[in-house]
Amino acid sequence: MPQVSIINHKIIHIMKAQNINVLGYTGNNSQFVVKTLNTDLRISQNAKFPELEGPNPYEYILAGFAGCINALGQVVAAELGIVLKSLQIEITGTFTNAGGKGTEKPGFSKINITLKPAATAPLDTLQRWIKEVQFRSPAYNSLVNSTPVNLNLYKEFSAVN
Repeated sequence: MPQVSIINHKIIHIMKAQNINVLGYTGNNSQFVVKTLNTDLRISQNAKFPELEGPNPYEYILAGFAGCINALGQVVAAELGIVLKSLQIEITGTFTNAGGKGTEKPGFSKINITLKPAATAPLDTLQRWIKEVQFRSPAYNSLVNSTPVNLNLYKEFSAVN
């Protein structure tokens, strides 16, 4: 149960941080598979088995971003009394794959998001809706703000005979 605090006569729910874990591995077929709580995701191309191909990692980032916007968008719309008949989200990222070489930083240099909600709500209500979605989005916050990342390396040692 989340903690509750009262600040200026308003009830504020304090959410506890939770860990989300995925485990990725590759075998001799070079297909990278990520196990999540409920599913396996196949990433990138598989030359040996083309039927097992999946989106590349950068498409997964944008797809996750779109999924977060959709889920949160539905919640915020309901809170604001907006009836969303449908919601189309298009995300385009300008991506540089410098691979650490050269002067350009690898990754997304720009991400454009276009939302097309089918709703009868007035424009000012929809603008308030999207600002709230933007403010509350964990994906948006993680991509826009610097999130500390710890990279740990464990070397497996082979048994010596």
